[in-house]
Amino acid sequence: MSKAKIGLIGLGVMGSNLALNIERNGFPIAVYNRTLEKTKEFVKGDASGKQVFGAESVEELIAMLEKPRRIILMVKAGSAVDETIELVKPFLEKGDILIDAGNSFFQDTERRSEYLSKSGLNFFGMGVSGGEEGALWGPSIMPGGQKECWEALRPILKSIAAKYIDGEPCVEYIGPRGSGHYVKMVHNGIEYGDMQLIAETYDLLHRGLNLQQDELRQIFTKWNNGVLKSYLIEITEQILTKYDPETGKPMVDIILDEAQQKGTGKWTAQNALDIGAPTPTLNSGVECRILSSLKEERVHASRILTGPDPKYTGDKEKLIQAAENSLYCAKIASYAQGLGLLKIASKEYGYALNLGEIAKIWRAGCIIRADFLNDITRAYDANPELQNLMLDDFFHQAIESRQADWRFIVKTSVDLGIPMLATSSALSYYDSYRSEVLPANLTQAQRDFFGAHTYRRIDKEGSFHTIWEG
Repeated sequence: MSKAKIGLIGLGVMGSNLALNIERNGFPIAVYNRTLEKTKEFVKGDASGKQVFGAESVEELIAMLEKPRRIILMVKAGSAVDETIELVKPFLEKGDILIDAGNSFFQDTERRSEYLSKSGLNFFGMGVSGGEEGALWGPSIMPGGQKECWEALRPILKSIAAKYIDGEPCVEYIGPRGSGHYVKMVHNGIEYGDMQLIAETYDLLHRGLNLQQDELRQIFTKWNNGVLKSYLIEITEQILTKYDPETGKPMVDIILDEAQQKGTGKWTAQNALDIGAPTPTLNSGVECRILSSLKEERVHASRILTGPDPKYTGDKEKLIQAAENSLYCAKIASYAQGLGLLKIASKEYGYALNLGEIAKIWRAGCIIRADFLNDITRAYDANPELQNLMLDDFFHQAIESRQADWRFIVKTSVDLGIPMLATSSALSYYDSYRSEVLPANLTQAQRDFFGAHTYRRIDKEGSFHTIWEG
């Protein structure tokens, strides 16, 4: 047989779908799975009659590939990636490329890249977003590593990536080493914040106005035809069409209120603290999932701790309209935090990230795809040195014209005792960022009082210390 253009290890749902995507776009592919039976099932099943060649061993897989070999690893992040590298490494030659397309931590990618480079091998970290459907029909792809590897992979990745409505592939070279996985990590952090903002807005309307599923669905349908048009609003609308066939109740109402996480959101929050980037709304997305996991404690607390009546008695339509404007403002502030994190990380790690380009490849295929990413791309194309997304004229005016509703929603949620941690943190971020003076002067005085940490003055240069007692 002729040599396969690329290989793939790991035939879970994501790996299988990605393999079918690659083959459908004209690139013969060799596949291997540690469980041989899974390889045979795939080749004889979904891949039957296609240019998908099953290998019974890693050595056989390598022999099927043209040189330099290009091998995608679709295995669970963590030790499984290191184990697979060691499994494949003895059969590789100088110049071969291993591509980690899982949700690996970016610093692991940095470590693996350095380790393999000593043997003349290339390690390429590739963020992939879009879930199972995206893997099959076109994901958003965030590739990072050696530039020459990108050139070797470009034809395949451009072909299999999601295409925006203008036909442009949602993939572009991100930068060196672990940059691709870093950007995917931050993508997921933004996703956490976005999902929490939507959930909080839904909760306010559901509990505050006692809206039932059909009316909530109509609201999200309307919102998906306006400034909030996005994948997450769209699937929320679809979720609100489903009823449980057993009980007849809305499906969402019988799902236990415990949200799980796989770690990328937590990594984003931790890394933001490490490099000094403020991301309160992204962090709230993580914290709210952790709070949700305390189900038994919350049930117990609900019988002891009191709060106001959550029923809103004001103008219903006013609240619904304000909720739309509030969600849009909070979303802008949340993306501003994620992009601000990327800006700081770009300098910290030497990634030279192009924020406009990153927003562009998020326009289709990925979970946070949204129409307003076009506005973000335009903002950074117009000013690559833009300090903060909220300073762009378009986004500044978008918030300026809606912030009264944003504040109204936060105040209303407080009055009703309905938690909106992400929404209120986004507003506090906005207010903190626009404040010429913050109370950090008192914080510094306290630090100097108990620890002689010194402080700077507003009227002269240098570091100072005061004897506060006596």
